[in-house]
Amino acid sequence: MPSEPEPPAASSVTLRAFAHPLRLRLLSLLTGAAMSAAEAARELGESQANVSYHVRRLHEAGLLTLAEEVQVRGGRALRYRHDPASGPATAQGGAEDLRMLAAALAEELQRRARLRDPDPPRTFTDTEVWVAPEEWSALVERASELGEELHRAARAPRSPGAIPVSASLLFFAMHTGDGGADEDGGDGGDRS
Repeated sequence: MPSEPEPPAASSVTLRAFAHPLRLRLLSLLTGAAMSAAEAARELGESQANVSYHVRRLHEAGLLTLAEEVQVRGGRALRYRHDPASGPATAQGGAEDLRMLAAALAEELQRRARLRDPDPPRTFTDTEVWVAPEEWSALVERASELGEELHRAARAPRSPGAIPVSASLLFFAMHTGDGGADEDGGDGGDRS
């Protein structure tokens, strides 16, 4: 198997790596099963060239690992897998990175909503509230644990007895809005 490139330092990987709807779909798909770019392209109904490009970007960002190399029709296929534990390390980034991620999530949620099964149970929570810092820390920890549990439960597409589900959790603290921040939520300065 070829040697893995060193993953980038956590501080150099930003939310921007996630900020494309196809990348979000690839990360989800490659959580449940290792696949080559060609296999992922067939599963997602996308071109192999487009998927290959995004797989390379995700691998370079340290979000995909090379799971195996297999021989196929006289060539070789590299199968990648997403390690959900790589996500928290990518929580770096500024206001523009978060806006790009939010736009990609919005587009992806619209696609997923069109596929919604009307019958099974579902839940919805959206809020903008004030909480004590210690409660916020505990809630973020619980959300992280739920995300980890959901990723551990992931199966390969169309696994017998499995159903496709959608879940998105994006927790972040906000500015107080009482000075210092510009209209679009930035603070006019670089905090990195």
